[in-house]
Amino acid sequence: MAWREEAAANPPRRFAGQRYWARPVPAFGDPAARILMVGLAPAAHGGNRTGRIFTGDESGNFLFAALHAVGLANQPTSVSRDDGLALSGMLLSAAVRCAPPDNRPTPSEFDNCREYLAREAAVLSASSRPRVFVALGALAFDACLRVLAEEGASIPRPRPRFAHGAVCRVGEDRIVCTYHPSQQNTFTGKLTQRMLREVLRKAKRLMPSS
Repeated sequence: MAWREEAAANPPRRFAGQRYWARPVPAFGDPAARILMVGLAPAAHGGNRTGRIFTGDESGNFLFAALHAVGLANQPTSVSRDDGLALSGMLLSAAVRCAPPDNRPTPSEFDNCREYLAREAAVLSASSRPRVFVALGALAFDACLRVLAEEGASIPRPRPRFAHGAVCRVGEDRIVCTYHPSQQNTFTGKLTQRMLREVLRKAKRLMPSS
């Protein structure tokens, strides 16, 4: 909490004078979603500034371009809460709801925020099964496994490990893994648009039929 407010009080020059959201960032997307995409946490000058997850930073630009390309978003950009963006069949969430220092949440932050992710997973459960989770990175993958375990699902043994493109089955549900669209991954080519779109298409194929 302290960091999100400190970041808002000391913005970089390019955002000087802007009024920051500086509060926990809620999930965003389709209320009737069949896919729950889970990121790590809001960016200090992205979601923490705009009030919408993956909005106003380079990671979001990369992500929404891919979501639009595969038909999960109505436009390829996300710059503000009032820009007209809508998701179709997907709810976009995060394991941690406040921007952490250096994008590294502490174990206690994961624990404190897990109930929100669990509630969102329960909403999907009420509307369709199996659920499809898309985990953006290893830490988000672990958060998905923890939520499913707390629901009473039997986690496979040996415990599944994160790998880009992998699909993990937990009970009736599926977790599809992809590298996080951070600049560290996208600028180095570790994650390309083609790679991310392939994962998103895989998630769509796993969605329960109407």
